[in-house]
Amino acid sequence: MEYLSIKQTSEKWGISVRRIQVLCCENRIPGAMKIGSYWAIPAGAEKPDDKRIKSGKYVK
Repeated sequence: MEYLSIKQTSEKWGISVRRIQVLCCENRIPGAMKIGSYWAIPAGAEKPDDKRIKSGKYVK
């Protein structure tokens, strides 16, 4: 299986490196593994949906 770095994944998905780090820490990217201080993300992984609040209103 081929893995990509966070930098390569951020260029592929068009989002920031920090956002991908957060997604990895929240286990939102299936198959992502932490090797030492680096994250290895499967090359075929799909970009997860953005579940952050965009309206500015918190909904319960």
